[in-house]
Amino acid sequence: MTFVATVLTLYPEMFPGPLGVSLAGRAMAEGTWALDTVQIRDFAYDKHRTVDDTPAGGGAGMVLRVDVLAKAIDHAREGDADRPVIAMTPRGKPLTQARVRELASGPGVILLCGRFEGFDERIFEGRAVEEVSVGDIVLSGGEPAALMLLDACIRLLPGVMGAPSSGAEESFENGLLEYPHYTRPQEWEGRTIPEVLRSGDHAKIAQWRKRRSEDDTRSRRPDLWERHTGVRVQSASGAQREVQDD
Repeated sequence: MTFVATVLTLYPEMFPGPLGVSLAGRAMAEGTWALDTVQIRDFAYDKHRTVDDTPAGGGAGMVLRVDVLAKAIDHAREGDADRPVIAMTPRGKPLTQARVRELASGPGVILLCGRFEGFDERIFEGRAVEEVSVGDIVLSGGEPAALMLLDACIRLLPGVMGAPSSGAEESFENGLLEYPHYTRPQEWEGRTIPEVLRSGDHAKIAQWRKRRSEDDTRSRRPDLWERHTGVRVQSASGAQREVQDD
């Protein structure tokens, strides 16, 4: 089954972009996944191909019109109601590796890329559009975020990474950050590869990697560590706070 991605955008020339090279590019050439871009302006209602208007209630910027967006989404869904429609927006739910795996196991996605001040809110309920954010940042548009989401999905498609186990121990797969990696040379600018990794003792290596994964997650991403353990991280005073039911 081919994973099919349809991107609704004002800038179709931004695709496939980096997805046309390396693993994703080869997978596309082999038919593992397919990409279709749709110009949102093609669904405007006037001769000027207007897709936006001023915000209701006043304010700076412009908002993408719900009628134009709905028409574009309906076009993308024709004869294909199984693919989820996802809007790339900083107001959305944070994208997780678990959600990426769900998407990669399906028939594909329809991605809606915003510009200006964003979308008319009515589109989300009116067309059952899922809102997704790739981070606590604001981009010029949804296209870079769409490229990121697609890259995350494509690498998980069968055969793209080679061995099925290639992504099994990576960051976020088990709720933790991945352990650090080293390779030759053994010594560089006075810094050496940890001795345990040169020991040949696979049990000790596995133990070291597990401990580093946990330690790095605890120190660098306390939010992930809290979700992983079910126990709240220590406060600034050092007092441990247990999860409580309100």
